[in-house]
Amino acid sequence: MSMILKEVSDFKVQAFHKDEFVTVEKKDIMKKWSVFFFYPADFTFICPTELEDLQDKYEEFKKLDCEIYSVSTDSHFVHKAWKDASERIKKIQYPMLADPTHALSLDFDVLIKEDGLAERATFVVNPEGKIVAYEINAGNVGRNAEELLRKVKALQFVAEHGDEVCPAKWQPGDDTLKPSLDLVGLL
Repeated sequence: MSMILKEVSDFKVQAFHKDEFVTVEKKDIMKKWSVFFFYPADFTFICPTELEDLQDKYEEFKKLDCEIYSVSTDSHFVHKAWKDASERIKKIQYPMLADPTHALSLDFDVLIKEDGLAERATFVVNPEGKIVAYEINAGNVGRNAEELLRKVKALQFVAEHGDEVCPAKWQPGDDTLKPSLDLVGLL
């Protein structure tokens, strides 16, 4: 079943952010764009490359009023230990959400129950708290922050210009499409 326009359920989780333990809850994601960036586990191989890539684009996401939330089923204590131990993770400035109870992984339907880990999944949530894009990758394939940034820009554009749609590879300033009324139902 599609997750598009599913509203994120109420949640309250611990996080590691700016060298402190903090609480993040649903009210914190409202009225701005959010990316929930699920990954299987701290102290792994692909995950730090993805999180570093995302950090490299973090300022651009912030300029779009979009917060990044990395999420794994590890605790906030493990996030701190990983940041203390890894040169790549030391760079991270966005909140690292802890989901040891699997509340978020279950709500976003990405929990691998037999392993107690989350799938490698990305969700873009609009300011109303609804999922407007998502992607789930095989655990052995990393994601690209540049493409995610492009998607957020396109989603924000169509949210503002409801009568226009963005074609493949669209970038800000590129031409958009205006569907004719007789084709709207085919989108």
